[in-house]
Amino acid sequence: MNILRGIAAVSMLLMAASAGHAAGVTIGVVAPQGGSLQQLGTQVFAGANFQITRDGNTFVAINESCEENSGGALADQLISAKVQIAIGFLCSETLEGALPKLKDANIPAITISARSRILMEDSLKNGWPLFRLGPPDGAEAAKIIEVILRDWAAAPIALIEDGTIHGRELTEAVRNALEQNGLKPAFTDTYRPGQEQQIALVRRLKRAGATKVFVGGDRSDVAIIARDAAAEKIPLDILGGDAMRAANQPLALTDGVRAVAIPEYANQPEARDTVQAMRAEGIEPEGYVLPAAAAAAIAQQAVTAANGKPLADVLTGTNFMTPIGPVTFGANHELTDNPYRLQEWRNGTFQILGTASE
Repeated sequence: MNILRGIAAVSMLLMAASAGHAAGVTIGVVAPQGGSLQQLGTQVFAGANFQITRDGNTFVAINESCEENSGGALADQLISAKVQIAIGFLCSETLEGALPKLKDANIPAITISARSRILMEDSLKNGWPLFRLGPPDGAEAAKIIEVILRDWAAAPIALIEDGTIHGRELTEAVRNALEQNGLKPAFTDTYRPGQEQQIALVRRLKRAGATKVFVGGDRSDVAIIARDAAAEKIPLDILGGDAMRAANQPLALTDGVRAVAIPEYANQPEARDTVQAMRAEGIEPEGYVLPAAAAAAIAQQAVTAANGKPLADVLTGTNFMTPIGPVTFGANHELTDNPYRLQEWRNGTFQILGTASE
């Protein structure tokens, strides 16, 4: 969705929201309407509005500036609009200020983006009604560690990273987990990213005897490493993280490269009917569109099932059916199922590996 289409879409949604009449469940949708996050906000509004309209509910659009100390005023808007539940929330800064007021008003918040572990810890300690539809900090590393310990424990493992904060921290988490399980990597290194070739690196991997390589780096570097290993006839099983969800350019990825990443929801069987319906309305189910629709579906089902019970109690432990599949929040208000999946690049797309193949 380009910038001009995004601006038009947000404007139409805001006009519809302001003209909407009270019906069914009143759901606040919080996302940026301007600034650098506007395109993501447009995706949130598009997905939420699609589901809310489909369910016959009322859509209330609230702008999220993501600025420090902006959450209190935003919460006041939600309360004034008499929303029963609020979804979206791309920024932790918003939630920090909004949650105390939302608690007092008995309005749960479902974030589809904010990953701060400290924010959730504070929410549980203070009784703030925050639920997280996306993964928390650490979920990516946890799944990578699970896969490596399960599949590679008996093999010589290399850990390489690109020197970025995320790449370094992710790789360090894997290394620590290996050492805690009595395993020592055969090779560790920080490579220089963005190079046209990595032949020297793959030759060092060969000399170290490594056959399994975890790369804490981006997709373009992984594609070059895989290409150069094949050219040197060095057999390497390569695994990357969620950064592998990027454009397949400038160099195409080699079949067989694996990644632990969040699946493209639009390609999953559970989303097929919703994707078709969205595209029929001119909505491309990219980015946050389907997660926002899922959050709206959860909001509808939770309010309908409450029957006078606190919504936070209904949201905890209930299995909700959504456009991205079944969703359940645990007692910690996090997803009970880690959304990261082991996937393999085949024929131009990442395909989720079944448990037998994993």
